[in-house]
Amino acid sequence: MYRFVRDSFFGNSVYHISGRKFFRQPEELESYVVDEKYLGAGPEANPIATESSKEGDGEDRYSEKNEDIEKSQDDSSSGIEKEDLIIVDWDGEDDPENPQNWPTYQKVIFASLVGFLTFSVYVASAIYTPGLEEIMSQFNVSETVAIVPLTMFVVGYGIGPMFLSPITENAAVGRNYVYILTLFIFFILQIPTALSKNIASLSVLRLISGFFASPALATGGASMADVIQFPYLPVGLCAWALGAVCGPSFGPLIGGVLTVKHDWRWTFWFMAMLSGSALFILTFFLPESYGKALLYRKALRLRKLTGNPKITSEGELEIKSMNRNQLIGDILWRPFEITLIEPVVMLINIYISLVYSVMYLWFEGFPIVFQQTYGFPLVTLGASYISLVIGILIGGLIYMVYIYQKFTVKILKGEGFVPEVFIPMTIIGSILLPTGIFIFGWSAAKDLHWIGPMIGAGIFGAGALIIFQTLFNYLSSSFYRYLASTFASNALFRSVIAGCFPLFGRPLFDNLKTNRFPVGWGSSILGFISVAMIAIPVFFYIYGPQLRARSRYAN
Repeated sequence: MYRFVRDSFFGNSVYHISGRKFFRQPEELESYVVDEKYLGAGPEANPIATESSKEGDGEDRYSEKNEDIEKSQDDSSSGIEKEDLIIVDWDGEDDPENPQNWPTYQKVIFASLVGFLTFSVYVASAIYTPGLEEIMSQFNVSETVAIVPLTMFVVGYGIGPMFLSPITENAAVGRNYVYILTLFIFFILQIPTALSKNIASLSVLRLISGFFASPALATGGASMADVIQFPYLPVGLCAWALGAVCGPSFGPLIGGVLTVKHDWRWTFWFMAMLSGSALFILTFFLPESYGKALLYRKALRLRKLTGNPKITSEGELEIKSMNRNQLIGDILWRPFEITLIEPVVMLINIYISLVYSVMYLWFEGFPIVFQQTYGFPLVTLGASYISLVIGILIGGLIYMVYIYQKFTVKILKGEGFVPEVFIPMTIIGSILLPTGIFIFGWSAAKDLHWIGPMIGAGIFGAGALIIFQTLFNYLSSSFYRYLASTFASNALFRSVIAGCFPLFGRPLFDNLKTNRFPVGWGSSILGFISVAMIAIPVFFYIYGPQLRARSRYAN
């Protein structure tokens, strides 16, 4: 665990403030032997001794984050030809500093930390919805207006990744700094949100909170890919996603208890405590995991240590190959470009947006069914969302067993694979999805047992999880080089579209209800759309290889 603390936000801060005296990296230890390929002009004869003799000199302190092009000198001014550069890599295939070589228990701890981060912000999306009636009364607004803060939060964490997630693919920044700084802002924002005086301030603060909550939601999958070796990546992504997908479903349960015991404002005080706890833990224990960022920093240390200006890294070369305007354009434009020019990404974004939309629409459908039809009190209404969680967990188990056999085992045996290996499970999930929706809609009646719509919600949850994971893994296998940008484009689509659905959820169900089935026809419209969407995974299964062959960004 020393490595986790050393490479955490806390460890890096202490490292720089102390002038590299504490939490030193392996290259700065006396026992480190510099590879001969890195030795060149400068104190290469005894680099460790030379480096030690300079300790304590204030002029020798430097910041890896800020020491970039001017430290290494511009290639043209230094006279170094590109082919003469020495690209820093890991010290062998089993280098323990490579996150993919971490021991299994460290990977599990890392995944738990990223999962905790994701849950800590994702649960905020619908946590206040049990207090809608109090908000309507205090702010004198309609139910539709009271739902706007939910929409704003979801839209915020859809927009955020388009700007924040690609930054994590810049080797000079990495993932850790973005996670911690945005989580700190999210934590602070919960205080004025809890003190909101009107619906306008509540909505604006929720939009900003969603924006700064977004890195965990969009980049969490990329962080998992940093540490999990490729054969096990689909299983690891699924384990992380369980926390992400279950978060919104736990929100109404927690919010219901807090609203009954106190009031709706306590849901945001709770979020402040939860995100504050996550901030404290992750500041000390969440390490940097992005390989390019770690090698970028290693190159800076080796260049400082040996005095060899030829030492560089792949990430640094990417940065130096672009001027400032090109760099900003590459970071901010890439997610939009992937969405617009890649039909695979566009169709997957549309499909996942539909699934998310139904899930958020049910924040309006569940109260109609379980509160108005069956008379559940507020806390029990929140507990009804656990049916979604159970379905999600069952779907995750089915998916992981299937994908381990069809993907992981084959890769470990040295057999090849194509991304379309995930699509058969997508088709199964796409069939479960409308099945659950129809059962939910047409089993919800006063004269029928309440277990019927819960079973329908559970089947929907299983189908949704399977669709999410198979399509996310299809994306990650097809666009592995630009994973954060690809997931960011997906987050924008699904969040902006899904965030708007709760606004018309109540009119949809109310205008189409019958005396016996209050959500039957409203659910059926969603079910019919879901049936039509089955064509998307079938299309990928047949034409996926041809689409990827023509792709600019596909691997």
